[in-house]
Amino acid sequence: MQKRAYKYRFYPTDEQKHHFAQTFGCNRFIYNWGLATRKRAYFQEGRRLYYNDLAAMLPALKQQYPWLAGVSSVTLQQSLRHLDRAFVNFFEGRADYPTFKKKRNEQSVTYASNAFQWDGQALTLAKMDEPLNIVWHRPLPDGAKPSSVTVTKDSADRYFVSILVREDIKPLPVTANMVGLDLGIKSMVALSTGEKIGNPRYFAKDEKKLAKAQRRHARKKKGSKNRAKVRKKVARIHARIADRRRDYQHKVSTRIVHENQVMCAETLAVKNMVQNPKLAKAISDVGWGEFIRQLEYKAKWYSRILVKIDRWFPSSKTCSACGHVVDCLPLDIREWVCPECGVVHDRDVNAALNILAEGLSVNACGGNVRRGEVRASYAVPVETGSAGREARSPAL
Repeated sequence: MQKRAYKYRFYPTDEQKHHFAQTFGCNRFIYNWGLATRKRAYFQEGRRLYYNDLAAMLPALKQQYPWLAGVSSVTLQQSLRHLDRAFVNFFEGRADYPTFKKKRNEQSVTYASNAFQWDGQALTLAKMDEPLNIVWHRPLPDGAKPSSVTVTKDSADRYFVSILVREDIKPLPVTANMVGLDLGIKSMVALSTGEKIGNPRYFAKDEKKLAKAQRRHARKKKGSKNRAKVRKKVARIHARIADRRRDYQHKVSTRIVHENQVMCAETLAVKNMVQNPKLAKAISDVGWGEFIRQLEYKAKWYSRILVKIDRWFPSSKTCSACGHVVDCLPLDIREWVCPECGVVHDRDVNAALNILAEGLSVNACGGNVRRGEVRASYAVPVETGSAGREARSPAL
């Protein structure tokens, strides 16, 4: 049984919009209050506060601010849980230090199972009389019992509901196919089979339209209604870019996971790479991090294996035929000839072949993974390090 979230768009009534605005505001206030309280207690008093400490302060805080009682208390507690999780992610190195939430950014609120009603057809949240008008573009699994519901309002004023359920996802049929993935800018993904999946460059296509809308937004008077209108237009352009990019990534990642039993990809330090002023915009547009994230959880769902090789492995500069490593290979060189064996290499395809060979050479899941050897029990992504060229599979 896997946890899986189903996201739908819904259209709230005017009364529901007012209630959501109040709920978002209260939860944002609680989150910011909790963050300020924890920082004050640590830096001024040397004390560490956790979820239980802040939750015990909520009754007194509600007496001080009576308007907090207008929303479900479950959502306020969930905000404190999210804050606690944000600190855990920071201390474990997965995220930056928590920051205060802002009114203009994306707003979200989470309802636990005791704060909503689900009868199999309609979803009614706490403190509401009418169910949500959800666009069911795909059905929930039969007999699904939601464990939590998250309502989100993005910067373009669109409302979404994410329903978390436990689902028995059936593994895909076992296949002998294995593939190496080289991520790039000219081509989003180059496969070791020789195929190149193009990069649609959605941001570059709408960049002029976005720049024009941002210039109009900058000329408007701060606090005016016209500025708010143009802000929504800018947000809609950003949402259009993000939606198309995410849809394309889902289609590509789903196809790769369905066709291959073993996938080998390189580990990229995207946060460091975007510091390059010449390539930052192009790297952000292609979305490598989100693509790898989708491959990871889909491989876990469908019992596939995803091997990550070390980021310092010279996949582009290594000859996939003889193993010779050239000293320098600038980015503008897309084809090169090996000085040792004379083989002509396409830069991206050669890198994908080397990534596949490096991934298969690693002792993964208790044994070497070779060509034609299939293991159906690989249900979790495998993090690997770099191995030497001499340790590669003899089948290659």
